Amino acid sequence: MRIATYNVNGIKARLPRLIEYLEEQKPDVVCLQELKSSDETFPEAEVRAAGYGAAWHGQKGFNGVAVLAKGADPVERMRGLPGDPDDTHSRYLEAEVDGVVVASIYLPNGNPQPGPKFDYKLLWMERLCAHAAELLAEERPVVLAGDYNVIPTDADTFSVSAMAQDALMQPESRQAFRRLLYQGWTDALKTRHPVTPLWTFWDYQAGCWQRDAGFRIDHLLLSPQAADRLADAGVDKSYRGREKASDHAPTWALLRD
Repeated sequence: MRIATYNVNGIKARLPRLIEYLEEQKPDVVCLQELKSSDETFPEAEVRAAGYGAAWHGQKGFNGVAVLAKGADPVERMRGLPGDPDDTHSRYLEAEVDGVVVASIYLPNGNPQPGPKFDYKLLWMERLCAHAAELLAEERPVVLAGDYNVIPTDADTFSVSAMAQDALMQPESRQAFRRLLYQGWTDALKTRHPVTPLWTFWDYQAGCWQRDAGFRIDHLLLSPQAADRLADAGVDKSYRGREKASDHAPTWALLRD
C-alpha cells in the first residue's frame, strides 16, 4: 500500500497537477491538505473520474483536508481533531482504508511568533499528542500523514539561520514533535533516509526551487503495526517543478501487504 501526503495549496488551482499525480503514480491512498475549498466545491467528480473515492473536510478559502483511496471510498472515522469544541479550522480528517487507519493532518503554521497563532499551534499539537496516544492504544496499523509545519532537526532545512525565527523551527515546536515520536511513532522518511537530506517544501519566493532551498515539513508517522510493514519512503520531488505546481512535493511511504 503506497500512502502519500500532498499539500496541494488550493485544490481547484492545482487540480490538473493532482490528477496527473494520481494517474502517473497511482498511490493507493492520498492525504491532501490546504484544499482552500468548501465542502460543496470539492471536485469530487474529477477525483472519481481519476479512479479515487474521497472523504473531505473543507473550509472556504483556507485549510481543508481530504483522504483519497484508489478504487474505494474511505470509511470516515473522525472529522476534526478532538479536544477543543470551539476550534472551527478544518485541519484533521481520519479514515480507514483496507484495514489501515490514515489521518490527513494540516497542522497550524504558527507565524508570527510569539503570539496567538503560535499559542494555537502548540495547543493543537498537545491535542494531537493526546489523540495519537489513543490511536496507539488500538494496536492497529495507523499512519498520521500531513503537513506538520515543523522542521524536526537542523538537518531538515537548507539554512538554519534563515529559519531560526520561524515558528516551524522553534524549540517548542520541535519538542512537541518529539513528544509525539516518543509515544512510539516512526518517522517513515527519516527511517528510510537517515543521512541524506530530503526537502518536501520550497517557497515560491527568492528562487527557492531553483536554488533547492527547501525544508522537510511533510511527514508520515507510523504506528508500530504500520512501521513493521514499512518497505520504503520518499519524496516525488519532480512534481514541485511542474507548471503551476504546489509549493509542496508529494511525500509517501510504502507498506508491505
